[in-house]
Amino acid sequence: MKKFVIVAGEASGDILGASLIQHLKLLYPDAMFVGIGGPLMIKEGLTSLYPMDRLSVMGLVEVLGRLKELLGIRKHIFNHCIELRPDAFIGIDSPDFNIPLERRLKERNIKTVHYVSPSVWAWRQKRIFKIKKSIDLMLALFPFEMEIYKQHDIPVSCVGHTLADEIPLHSDKGKARVELGVNLENDAPVFAILPGSRRGEVARLAPLFVQTMKHIKQSCPNAQFILPAANKDRRDQIEEVLCQADMEAYIIDGQSRTVMAASDAILLASGTAALEAMLVKRPMVVAYRFTKLTYAIMSRMLKVPYVSLPNLLANKMLVPELIQDDATPENLAKNVVETWKHFSEDGSVVATYTDLHKSLKLNAGETAAAAVQHLITQN
Repeated sequence: MKKFVIVAGEASGDILGASLIQHLKLLYPDAMFVGIGGPLMIKEGLTSLYPMDRLSVMGLVEVLGRLKELLGIRKHIFNHCIELRPDAFIGIDSPDFNIPLERRLKERNIKTVHYVSPSVWAWRQKRIFKIKKSIDLMLALFPFEMEIYKQHDIPVSCVGHTLADEIPLHSDKGKARVELGVNLENDAPVFAILPGSRRGEVARLAPLFVQTMKHIKQSCPNAQFILPAANKDRRDQIEEVLCQADMEAYIIDGQSRTVMAASDAILLASGTAALEAMLVKRPMVVAYRFTKLTYAIMSRMLKVPYVSLPNLLANKMLVPELIQDDATPENLAKNVVETWKHFSEDGSVVATYTDLHKSLKLNAGETAAAAVQHLITQN
């Protein structure tokens, strides 16, 4: 019986992990899966030793407050691996948690896979040397990530992204609006507002985004707004911010992808959501605010001109990015409205989105599982 320990710390990792488990089961029907994952991975058969949200920490400063707990979880996972001796340990994203763990396991002759390349091409580039000592195989999502691993003679496979496999090349806006079940006026613009899925993100971004909605209303009085809430706690946060600002919007439980597909334009936090917005072919503005200390550290280390995946994939400013002090309600509203109007007039952006979509549509789960199988059958 094949045994796999898989650790994911984010909702995006849960999506990737579930597809990987699904396809590994086709190769190894009696395989055992244990580690840390979310509801999708658990549904596919993973025994999760901890709730996945215990690893969901973003930002250099924010991690410090949870460091003792995170180190304790990592020690437990390591000891479990030493006892179980899995055929492979697979860390999905969460590099600051997974890569040190992978290094210790590799030193003890347990094969290690890291799924989702850390942004070594963007910042902290010397991490590539630690990665080389830590992993037997990197599963990269995007073609532009391959070069640095080949330069350092690190085994790498580009597997594409499960979202590119799942999302059709054309997303039906009318169908999405029906699926949401809310009374949207078809002759008025619909703006999707996505302030994130973590408590800290929503605390920083929801007030900013709601103020942006007020400014959008000034130039588009008939504008309608839809906001997805990742869970009840996020819904309560969003409702409180809307109430304090005396703003009206439809709050949708989950269904963030459907919310994006139903919209005419999107304002969102940087991250995987920007990739989804590109895949559903909607105009977007990407914004983010970090704590001041986190931003001061990261801005000095960043080595690429873009932060959002659409721009990194296109290697040009395809969508507006407003980060930190540039992310004011006035700037965001202006960019959202201008991007929406330009998008409806210029089909070239949709064509670029479609080309990028096709480049990522590689049957990610199947391709990743095949790469893992190749690794564990090598002598």
